Amino acid sequence: MLETIKVRLKHLPMAPLKVRRIIRPLRGMQAQAALNTLRAMPHAAALPVYKLIHSAVANADELGLSVNDLYIAEIMADEGPGSMPGKGWRARWGSRGRYRPIRKRSSHITVVLEERVE
Repeated sequence: MLETIKVRLKHLPMAPLKVRRIIRPLRGMQAQAALNTLRAMPHAAALPVYKLIHSAVANADELGLSVNDLYIAEIMADEGPGSMPGKGWRARWGSRGRYRPIRKRSSHITVVLEERVE
């Protein structure tokens, strides 16, 4: 039977494009190798993704799955709510007295781990 572990991180205050450049090389990688790769990345988005995958591996270990056989079957970063009042927008004055909004983007990250059956 194929066991899957699915974890989500919601409302990460970081743009999804910044997160996607971190998670793109991790697809299909073994979970432990992905954690080692993320530990070496200098990007700010690497830490929350590392914590999320580490949590998923710990959940799988708690359910009795073999940690060495886990791989990242699916990982994605979706856009979170961008227009929350007080959180999604900030004000900045533009030229000629105009109002220019600054969007504060957020992300939802989903990781699905599966056990590789040989």
